[in-house]
Amino acid sequence: MGVVIESSVWEPNSSLFIFIFLACLFSIFLLPYASGSAPPSVFDHGVSLYSSRSQRNFLLLYSLCSVMEGLSSVFGEFEFSYFGASREQMVLSLCVGFAASLIVGSFLGVLSDTIGHRKFCLFFCILHFFVGVWKRITAHPSVWVASVCLSLASSIYSFSFETWMVVEHEKQGHREDLLSDTFWLMEFLGSASFIGSQVLANWLIGDNVKKRMTSPSMAAVLLALVGVISISRLWRESSQQEVFEDHGRSYTYFFNDRRIWLLACAQACLHFSVSMFWILWTPILVADGRELHLGLIYPCLLGARMLGSTIFPWLISGSLSFRTEDCILYAFIISGCVLSVVAYDYQEIGVLMTLFCLFQSCVGVILPSLARLRTMYVPNDSRGGMISFSLAPANAAVLLFLVQGGYYRSISNAAIMAFAALGLFAAAGCMHVLKRLGKQPYQHLRKL
Repeated sequence: MGVVIESSVWEPNSSLFIFIFLACLFSIFLLPYASGSAPPSVFDHGVSLYSSRSQRNFLLLYSLCSVMEGLSSVFGEFEFSYFGASREQMVLSLCVGFAASLIVGSFLGVLSDTIGHRKFCLFFCILHFFVGVWKRITAHPSVWVASVCLSLASSIYSFSFETWMVVEHEKQGHREDLLSDTFWLMEFLGSASFIGSQVLANWLIGDNVKKRMTSPSMAAVLLALVGVISISRLWRESSQQEVFEDHGRSYTYFFNDRRIWLLACAQACLHFSVSMFWILWTPILVADGRELHLGLIYPCLLGARMLGSTIFPWLISGSLSFRTEDCILYAFIISGCVLSVVAYDYQEIGVLMTLFCLFQSCVGVILPSLARLRTMYVPNDSRGGMISFSLAPANAAVLLFLVQGGYYRSISNAAIMAFAALGLFAAAGCMHVLKRLGKQPYQHLRKL
């Protein structure tokens, strides 16, 4: 008599999706009333960008580019699986990408500060257009070409859009609260766009994988074309001579200010921890031995990040009005504790999912908080260089752990997550020191 072994398939409870959606919705709609005044429109305070046409257009463009970025990450893993890539080939692709970000991407921020962020945002769309066409005309696209181009595009995505928006915000004289709102909305809409890219890829491929395998690549090409046209025709960047007239002086200030170094260190620690999380979250979950619906888990994680981003304006405005350094300090400590539990090699999927969602919620609070602190301490004409330089040590660390853990397998996943947790605690220490040093904004540079 044969023994029948029933396979157990784990997937998130559908009520989790409803909870995240309603929590985000109520957080946004109740924010104006919690701030002490109830405006006629619920969007007048919590989403005040709708009173600024330029900010609204920017967020639409940013969402479009986020969909392109999401397609490359979500569809890329499925593409490797479809073409039968081995584990070593996947690790090679990641190593090539992080090496490109380390060697070339570290200096793109300085170049962007020099020649203009609008041009680099345009270059971001061109890179995605090139990779989409390359995949369409070749049956087996080169791992090197796709990895290098998409990694450089991700580097540009991490600094150019934010810096371009901040420079234009200052040039046009918008209110400071509008800038803070834009930071958390960028994170909120960016995460939502990543979920949308997964839905788009699944809809384009459908049930006929063989015939529709190239559909997401064509979608990326069309989105890139729309992005190029929008940036070229609908947007005009302020004069570089006016905006970056003290470029050299600002970089001198950048290298001599301890506050900027602390921010750069915190940014590097966060980038390393988040990168390792997205690389290892699947292997950690499947270690339980049960089959997983990863396509349902991914939007849960991004939904948790969206929820975290909506918490940010509650913390810095209204009746709470915490200091930004305090918010980000506690968020780093909580996220470090969460990854410490994960590093303990805990394998119960339900507990891991709770910890992963809590971690992503903290990241949703941290990212707009770091952007706000950069506005306080970093000169606009060196902002892109500061972000790209801060990512260099993080990319080097990720590359080292990929080689040691991916190829030689000399480091376990639990040990890597422990290092990621240590990085978050180090970032919390940087924020504690920054708080003790006090605020000394960069605006005094213009008086020199």
